[in-house]
This record gives sequence, C-alpha cells and structure tokens, in this order.
Amino acid sequence: NKLGGVIALVMSIAILFLMPLLHTNQSQGLQFYPLNQILFWYMVITIILLTWIGARPVETPYILTGQILTVLYFSYYILNPIISKFWDNLLNN
Repeated sequence: NKLGGVIALVMSIAILFLMPLLHTNQSQGLQFYPLNQILFWYMVITIILLTWIGARPVETPYILTGQILTVLYFSYYILNPIISKFWDNLLNN
C-alpha cells in the first residue's frame, strides 16, 4: 500500500519534530531514568535494523521483519513519555 508507506514516512519524520514539545520530564538527562535508558538502546537497535532491512529486497521474510520493526519504532514514541511519567511519579513519592 503506497499511501500507507507515505503516511508512515511522513509520520516518522514529523514525530521527531514533536519530541521537544512532548518532553515534560523533570530531569534533563536520562541518568535518572533507567528504564528510558534501556528504551533508548532498544531504539538505536531498531533504527540500525530498519536501515539494514531497507537495503534488502522486497521478499517474504524481509517484508514481515520491516513491518514488525516499524511497529517497534513507533511504539518507542508511545512508551517513552509514559515510562518517564511513571518514573517521575515514583521519584516524587
């Protein structure tokens, strides 16, 4: 589906511009957020694998792998603020 691919491409770039607006953590760095540190490295690995899978031919195992990695890529942007809020609440209590 070409329209779905274009929408995913635009959203993957647009979400990077929205990240500074969504940053509501009490601390600036990740040193006080150990779960977010793990998520950060999960994101790095996902980006590396997405880059690798983009260079592969459009064949059966690579299509499913690319779709799974795309879901993981966007789930990072959903999970990161939720875990940050949870950790902030845990540190304040």
